[in-house]
Amino acid sequence: MSGHVNILKLCVGAEAVEDLLDWQKSQHHRWPDGHPRHITRMWPKREAEVLAGGSLYWVFKGLVLARQPIRALESVTGADGIARCALVLDPEVIRTVPAPRRPFQGWRYLSPEEAPADLPKGRAKEEALPPELAQALADIGLR
Repeated sequence: MSGHVNILKLCVGAEAVEDLLDWQKSQHHRWPDGHPRHITRMWPKREAEVLAGGSLYWVFKGLVLARQPIRALESVTGADGIARCALVLDPEVIRTVPAPRRPFQGWRYLSPEEAPADLPKGRAKEEALPPELAQALADIGLR
């Protein structure tokens, strides 16, 4: 789908995709509509492009391993009175081909061309490659 942009974010405190799944399941009571939210300080300036088919790509221990389509953006006010952005996500977590990423603060835009491909359905439970091997494969164009 053209005309969209994705968001890339570290999945802080998670070692694997299963940790994200477990956390979202434990928080399900907070989302009556069944759509998990991820709260971030900054509202995307490229909102229209994000909402035109973008996904939140999750980085675990230096590797992009999963994504969730972004369904909406909502303004939320924290207990501290500060307005933030809630990324309203599709409940389905889609595993991707492992792709190495260096650590960064906050979130970044990720173009569709740079986004890793989804794993075929039957491969979703495969173990991730060690980061060094995934990086070596990416360096030679075989990610």
